[in-house]
Amino acid sequence: MGDVILDALLDTLKLFPFLFVLYVLIELLEHRTRVGAPSRALSGKAAPFLGAATGLIPLCGFSVMAAKLFERGLVTVGTLLAVFIATNDEALLVLALSSLTWQQKILYIALLCVFKLVFAVAAGYLADFLLRKRAQPLAPMPAPHEHEHHEHEHDHDEHDEHEHHHDHDEEEEFHVCEHKHHGALTLYLWSPLLHALQVAAAVLAVNFVFGTLFFLIGEDKVVGFLTGAGYWFQPLVSVLIGMVPNCASSVVLAETFSMGGLTFASCLAGLVTNTGLGILVLLKNSKTWKRGLVLLGVLALLGLVVGYAGNALLLLF
Repeated sequence: MGDVILDALLDTLKLFPFLFVLYVLIELLEHRTRVGAPSRALSGKAAPFLGAATGLIPLCGFSVMAAKLFERGLVTVGTLLAVFIATNDEALLVLALSSLTWQQKILYIALLCVFKLVFAVAAGYLADFLLRKRAQPLAPMPAPHEHEHHEHEHDHDEHDEHEHHHDHDEEEEFHVCEHKHHGALTLYLWSPLLHALQVAAAVLAVNFVFGTLFFLIGEDKVVGFLTGAGYWFQPLVSVLIGMVPNCASSVVLAETFSMGGLTFASCLAGLVTNTGLGILVLLKNSKTWKRGLVLLGVLALLGLVVGYAGNALLLLF
């Protein structure tokens, strides 16, 4: 039981730096700072591809970051879906450290990454196309005080133009100075830190709960159940395990596959559905939990399609 508590703490501590950086980034984006200006790529045409490529990185923090950015309307559904599908959590590390030969490790890791990248990008662009009316791209970043400048320019004639610029510069200088001294510390340090701690506490609780369940049930029993499920039940069982918002689910799937207890397609079905801790962010928010359930259902459906189609091809050839 002590290992369950330790694992839950370590998983949460690994995620915390991502959460803190994420909330700092969100503040920069929402206040349209010059630092946040390059973030237009988050909602550009290449966003689903970039999201899928980021999701392949074996760190659970990226799916959480994508979910929080989606909550704030900073990325589209397609980009979020691409990140979730591409996420492998700790599966790649498990395969790399498994008892498979090095040739098999390279082959399966490459197949997993290539398939998930292509599938995630295709699903992301398709989702954005189907939901294009609901897309939430970032608004163009205005220059500081650009709006005020235009209003002032319309109200005064050319004779007062020089005086306007002088007053405008003083006002801007005062505003920036006041913001730096009185609000920047709270806005970009304490507020992100408090938000990160709140999410980390929820993640710690979920990690502990699911870690305890796996401990009580026994990983050997889960692996044995997967092994005996057969071609036509393996994808369904894998998808159900993949829906668990905990790194243990990806570990179990990858370990069972490496031992020969799962077909590659069945393992892939569970990993397509698995979002790491990303889906937890959407489900814990009272405003987005319904969308989170719909998204989880879509991922489960995609996982089943991949698993059954792959197993059917394996039986045919």
